Amino acid sequence: MSRTAASRTVLLLFAIVLLSTGEVFSQDADLAKKLSNPIASLISVPFQYNYDRGYGPDDGSRSVINIQPVIPISLNDDWNLISRTVLPVTWQDDIAGDSGSQFGLGDTVQSLFFSPKAPGPGGLVWGVGPVLLLPTGTDAMLGGQKWGVGPTGVVLKQSGPWTYGMLANHIWSFAGDEDRSDVNATFLQPFLSYTTADAWTFALNTESTYDWVKEDWSVPVNFTVSKLVKFGSQPVSLQAGVRYWAVSPDGGAEGFGFRTGITFLFPKK
Repeated sequence: MSRTAASRTVLLLFAIVLLSTGEVFSQDADLAKKLSNPIASLISVPFQYNYDRGYGPDDGSRSVINIQPVIPISLNDDWNLISRTVLPVTWQDDIAGDSGSQFGLGDTVQSLFFSPKAPGPGGLVWGVGPVLLLPTGTDAMLGGQKWGVGPTGVVLKQSGPWTYGMLANHIWSFAGDEDRSDVNATFLQPFLSYTTADAWTFALNTESTYDWVKEDWSVPVNFTVSKLVKFGSQPVSLQAGVRYWAVSPDGGAEGFGFRTGITFLFPKK
């Protein structure tokens, strides 16, 4: 089976799961909406799969499973500390010409947001803190072999079924392999989502990165549909969608890719 056919098969199977699994429970629409808030006071463990192709001269491909636990920690009556981790597990093939295949861990991005428990004026939700880049890559082609640090922040508003806002960070490298390129990158993620009364969420975002060293933009645009269901008493969000690379650097991904995911939620009892 070709990769194109395999990709379509995965999307079809996931669509069947989305349409046929679990019961509709409109009372959990608020829980589904919390997933649209990157710093909600909700423990969640997403597993997000992304597939992209068009890398290099040989139409290389990359599959990434991002493991992204979100853990809120209550500091006092007024403030939370939200830990957001992104650990990628990557399989890639010929992403830089005839470069072969690599499989393993990529570099970890660890963000910490200090956020007020109560929304601000007009219902504004915000959080700021540090972001760390950890060189956990298990292969030279899966990670930059650099330690990095910088600021991160998020601001958003939830009004009725709508959620909209922006998450951003900037990372500078400060240590690591001197033979590897320095890291000096800005990440911007504007997002917009709509959650229905029966816990469907339709979301649009970009995950744009500007590399100040190479002076290149990477701009994938993502459209996803997710549904909150229950497996027994365990709430789970299932997600599927498409992505389009509006801008990519030379040798980067091109055209369309896709995204699927499953998120386990652990609301407070």
